[in-house]
Amino acid sequence: MIRVLVVDDDFMVAKVHSGYVGRTPGFEVVGVAHTGEDAVRKVESLRPDLVLLDIYLPDRDGLEVLREVRALGGDTDVIVVSAARDVDTVRSAMRGGVLHYLIKPFTYAALRAQLEHLSVVRQQQSTMDQSTVDQMFGGRPAAGPTMPKGLTRETAGLVERVLRECPGDLSASECAEATELSRVSARRYLEHFVSSGRAEVGLRYGTTGRPERRYRWRA
Repeated sequence: MIRVLVVDDDFMVAKVHSGYVGRTPGFEVVGVAHTGEDAVRKVESLRPDLVLLDIYLPDRDGLEVLREVRALGGDTDVIVVSAARDVDTVRSAMRGGVLHYLIKPFTYAALRAQLEHLSVVRQQQSTMDQSTVDQMFGGRPAAGPTMPKGLTRETAGLVERVLRECPGDLSASECAEATELSRVSARRYLEHFVSSGRAEVGLRYGTTGRPERRYRWRA
């Protein structure tokens, strides 16, 4: 299990984020902190594998907490989850070595994609090839295809995982259920994969009505 400390000044938000973590296989919440001081103290005592760190805390800036966590040593990873969206804060977080930066409000699917990414990274063994290194640094190669407007790489990764793991083909509705996206959103990502050549689509004809589009990841 990957052990997670949730840090947020808002008790309800911390509860929601804890629920998100608890719903994700392989992850468990080992503590919750609502102040920077409490966060540092719990990192030192609990030694979590991951901290979900807010920036706006009542006693100190989340970036200061990040620096203190790094000073403690260990291999605790950090994902920032905050409403702060100014460039300086985001860049400072990146320089502090965070795995990712999620801007509130975000969906469970967005957080789950990052948690699953962390799980894959922590499972890597010994040496790595370039594709593994690219994935470790966020799965964003320096010169890759751009995403269509309105689509995100994080959610695309989630839909890709569902497609890859499906033993056969699946519909947009089935994909939406598996990813907790709307059917319209799921279909947009599926059609994006078809147009980019990474997935294929076929038609299933029923007794009445229009044929159903069925999607399959291309090997």
